[in-house]
Amino acid sequence: MINSYQAKYFAYELSKKATAESPEKFGATLMDAKVELNPHQIEAALFAFKSPYSKGAILADEVGLGKTIEAGILLSQKWAEGKRKILIICPSSLRKQWVNELADKFYLKAEVVDNISYNKKIRDGVKNPFDAEATIKICSYQFARKKAEEIQLTSWDLVVIDEAHYLRNAYKYGNVTAQTIQNAIRDYKKVLLTATPLQNRLDELFGLVSFIDPEIFGDIKSFRRNYVLESGARDIEGLKERLHSIVHRTLRRDVKEFINYRERIPITQKFTPTAEEQDLYEKVLDYLRQEITYAFPPGQKHLMQSVIFKLLGSSSFAISRTLEALIKRLKHLLESSKIVEDDLYEMFLEEYEHLDDDLDESDEELEDDFVEITLDDKIAIEAEIKQLEEFLSLSNQIQHNEKGEKLIIALERGFEKLKELGASQKALIFTESTRTQHYLFDRLSKEKYNGRIVLFNGQNSDETSKQIYRDWLADENNAGKITGSRAVDIRQALIDAFKSDGFDVMIATEAGAEGINLQFCSMIVNYDLPWNPQRVEQRIGRCHRYGQEHDVVVVNFLNASNAVEARVYELLDKKFRLFDGVFGSSDEVLGTIENGVDFEKRIIEVYKLCRTKEEIENYFNQLQKEFEDQIDSKVKATQSKLFDHFEASVIDKLRITLSETTVFIEKYEKWLWELLRFYMKHKAQFIYDDFTFVLNTGEKYTLNKKREDAKPFRLQSAIAQQIIRQGKKEQTPFAHLKFNFSDAKVTYTDIEKLKSKQGILKITNLEVSSEIESHSVLLFTGKTINGEILNDEICRFILGLPCIEEGKGNFKTEDIEQVHQKNKQQKLDHLEDTDALLMQREFKKFHNWADDKIAFTESELREAKKAEKEIDRQAMQEGISTSEALIFQEALAKAKKKVSRLKREMFDREDEIEQERDQMIEEARQKLNRAITEEEVFTISFELI
Repeated sequence: MINSYQAKYFAYELSKKATAESPEKFGATLMDAKVELNPHQIEAALFAFKSPYSKGAILADEVGLGKTIEAGILLSQKWAEGKRKILIICPSSLRKQWVNELADKFYLKAEVVDNISYNKKIRDGVKNPFDAEATIKICSYQFARKKAEEIQLTSWDLVVIDEAHYLRNAYKYGNVTAQTIQNAIRDYKKVLLTATPLQNRLDELFGLVSFIDPEIFGDIKSFRRNYVLESGARDIEGLKERLHSIVHRTLRRDVKEFINYRERIPITQKFTPTAEEQDLYEKVLDYLRQEITYAFPPGQKHLMQSVIFKLLGSSSFAISRTLEALIKRLKHLLESSKIVEDDLYEMFLEEYEHLDDDLDESDEELEDDFVEITLDDKIAIEAEIKQLEEFLSLSNQIQHNEKGEKLIIALERGFEKLKELGASQKALIFTESTRTQHYLFDRLSKEKYNGRIVLFNGQNSDETSKQIYRDWLADENNAGKITGSRAVDIRQALIDAFKSDGFDVMIATEAGAEGINLQFCSMIVNYDLPWNPQRVEQRIGRCHRYGQEHDVVVVNFLNASNAVEARVYELLDKKFRLFDGVFGSSDEVLGTIENGVDFEKRIIEVYKLCRTKEEIENYFNQLQKEFEDQIDSKVKATQSKLFDHFEASVIDKLRITLSETTVFIEKYEKWLWELLRFYMKHKAQFIYDDFTFVLNTGEKYTLNKKREDAKPFRLQSAIAQQIIRQGKKEQTPFAHLKFNFSDAKVTYTDIEKLKSKQGILKITNLEVSSEIESHSVLLFTGKTINGEILNDEICRFILGLPCIEEGKGNFKTEDIEQVHQKNKQQKLDHLEDTDALLMQREFKKFHNWADDKIAFTESELREAKKAEKEIDRQAMQEGISTSEALIFQEALAKAKKKVSRLKREMFDREDEIEQERDQMIEEARQKLNRAITEEEVFTISFELI
């Protein structure tokens, strides 16, 4: 058992703030996180704020390397520092995934802010939902644009932008979404996440970099002049140097030592609908093409029509309930004689769980509309009812679903392939419709899969799921996983059930499966194939991700009689390369898409506009050409030059990072464990070899991440923080401590020399703070009675040894003071050198910015002089007419005036630029003015025996 001196020392170690560049910075954060340690992720997180001047970074690791984890480390660190105003902006399809990842891996509470939740809070009296409650806020790009003013009014500690390549054209005139978001978060620190920082033009780099720090480059004109001009030498090396401070990229090939990648194996399952199914499909399609329909609420017409387009391709069962709801609504219109919003949205949401996401991406709003209908309207409504009733009758007559029958064959093919691969016989089936999901459950239950199917959706309210949840709660081995939230816990229960030997198939809706990780499953079945390529990638990523031990089989259903579906599949397969290749290889191509939702809208447009096969072919040929133009090999070559191997010897560096971070985490765990034993000795029983303890109340906690039958004990928990505060307040007067080195089972040559010797040891805590950074340093000063000086490492080692006796100090504290002051001065000198280096880098950035601005004005003057000289030459030609001579003289006079004006403007502008630069430099200098305070922890005399 440690004593009060060691408790105080450990408490200070656990609460100190490391400097920005130290691998120790994330020691406490990673100790709490439930993530497998990957050194490249720690490197990326350290890079993001390696300088206190940093306004942020672009983390551009190739897909599959865990940029979400890198951001999670940063968010956890901010949270631990009490900086909890955090915003994540991402595609709507990734919002729930972020919520789940942060909760599962970092124990961080996050919430999605969307139309529905935002409006509810406003009704509840919350003035600005973005600025309320201590949770991380997550919203989509579209919603961020709509609520830019509210976002701007919140003082964010950090803004994370996922899939940041959506903002690459922020510099272009008219790019409303990107520019609106840029203005809203201009003053806050930002981290941009994208696997494709450069897709089509170098200009995009200017857009992304300027989003974070507008002082890296002068402006778009000077950027183009330096780097983008097609003629002349482009300064790619100069661009690479500028990007070095703000873009961090790790390649898959750099981390093969740490991560094992798997392939994708595609299987296409074709089916041909029956005549009845095809008839229903064609009739509903024609109905959706009608210009005037009354069944849809006016404010949601396009949104709900797009949903029906998707449900049509799922199954006849998916469409029948929708038809019933539309008929019911039309009959109500006839009775009430007015169009009014009703609960149709809720019904659609129950049937198609991604409706919230689609609404968020839509320009349509859920607003009440009251429109009186005329007699002509009533006649048209009656006709529409008759039309829909015909569809419903046809739908109810269909008992045989050809696509569903082919699923049985597809599963057999897939399982056979899994057998060859040596993978578990498990399949994850995706559908976009909850109705289709239940149909598939019933159909497969009539086969050998009866009793071996898990359903997974946004509600999880079926009887099988409820029973799985009850059994999971009753199992004491799951005690450590229980959060108390049914929504979270039932998801975990269903995942654990699917992982067990008791189940072979999970049928999931896409919305339900967001954010879950199923690396133990190696087969994905796209029963309904989304038209949004990024959603397809997200689905496959549930299984084809870090930790997957086998190649992943991807089964895709294809309607052989549907020309549109065939061309969509061709694009997804051949152009976007979603279904084969190595882990994440499709991402390079996906990055060329401005927005997957926009691509999906194009497909809906095909259904609405194209009637003949020829029209469909022409439309897709044009669409394919657009993407071929975007996927440019020249751009890929430039990207390789700019981002491949920023650092020399990447692998060696990552090995060192892994080693250092692992050591820090082990130290933090040991210090926290010893503090727990010291302060909780009468309140808990300790399992010493497993970092686990049981409170007298019966609750079991552990620091061992592999145990699932106990709750994780975290450094940021209320109990741990209370213990640390208590430790720092311990009374520790000057004393003599005897440490037992003889029983320590370690070999330490420097310590061996000190055995049986005595000395004095002093610890102080230096708090260093400035406007842009605060950190603390534990200052160790040790000296033997023979005058030998002990370094930090030896002092730490001594204080970690068992203390076997305490007594009164038998040295004078003055004996150590001179050495301590010298030691302190060395630390301060090192800090001053670090500050000088930081400021020098910042000053260089400002000089580059000023040079860009000045060089552009100089280039304009040179061009004007060149034009003047050319006109002068033409005016001096022999044989020109009088009228031509006069025209030339007039042009020459204008050219001379332009040169004179540019000269004056250049001198004025140079002065302005120099003044702006000097002001930036002075502001940077002021920001790093540090205040340093020193607090004594304790001074002891010691003896090693």
